[in-house]
Amino acid sequence: MKNIYLQLFATFFKIGAFTFGGGWAMISIIEREIVDKHGWIRREEFLDLLAVAQSLPGILAVNIATAIGDKLRGMRGSACATLGCVLPSFLIILAIAIFLTPDMIKNNRIISSIFMGIRPAVVALIVAPVITSAKAAKIGWRTVWIPFIVALMISINIGFISNPILYILLGAVGGWGFWYFSNRSLNHSSK
Repeated sequence: MKNIYLQLFATFFKIGAFTFGGGWAMISIIEREIVDKHGWIRREEFLDLLAVAQSLPGILAVNIATAIGDKLRGMRGSACATLGCVLPSFLIILAIAIFLTPDMIKNNRIISSIFMGIRPAVVALIVAPVITSAKAAKIGWRTVWIPFIVALMISINIGFISNPILYILLGAVGGWGFWYFSNRSLNHSSK
């Protein structure tokens, strides 16, 4: 398959069709396909695109598909990757809406059991990219407390303290401060 547009569509269609649990569950599979299997971008570029995709409004999997498609082939690439990512979910939801009513799903023991069985797998699919992203971001024992404190503060749900934008801004200021003081100390030590 030489056509990059068709490859982008097929890759993201496959990911969208066989991944349950939303964007975070898809991240490790997208990374494996895009970075390891196809070698379209480097792991560092993938993590940068992931950070951008997380900061944008909308669905994470669609954002990352759009960003990767754009990185590889501009507007056409982003359209192919996005369509490939969205189309399987659209078709599955359309089929469910046509053939099953909410009462049929809720009252059917087999379908309810299937959804209950999927839940633990989804948790594992969400935890895996968090761990690989933490390793790539070089989060160690000295810095692991930061994401836990932020998650705790957001979950407290007390007005401004629970606003995620506050922690994004604090993280930006903290990152800039770390960079500034690290470079400052390097400049003083080289003199």
